Amino acid sequence: MKDRFDGLVEQLLAGNFFLEEAIEALERNMIQRALDRCEGNQSAASKQLGIHRNTLQRKVVEYGIGNGHKRRTPAKPAARAGRPRKPTAGAA
Repeated sequence: MKDRFDGLVEQLLAGNFFLEEAIEALERNMIQRALDRCEGNQSAASKQLGIHRNTLQRKVVEYGIGNGHKRRTPAKPAARAGRPRKPTAGAA
């Protein structure tokens, strides 16, 4: 296994891949395969990958896995979406 991995590293270096690109490709592929193996169950996939479920969900959105959207900007919480705040008790 180590020899195969070393060979992959050599190919990446010879192909002028930057470290960030290689990490992104590896992460995206591992996440997709773990989700496939776990039939889309993110909790089981996160355990298989050894990461927290919230981290997996963030990376799924970041890499556009499953939903076809890449690097989606999260929506603002409802309290900040422009709704007026309720006055507090005792406020003048």
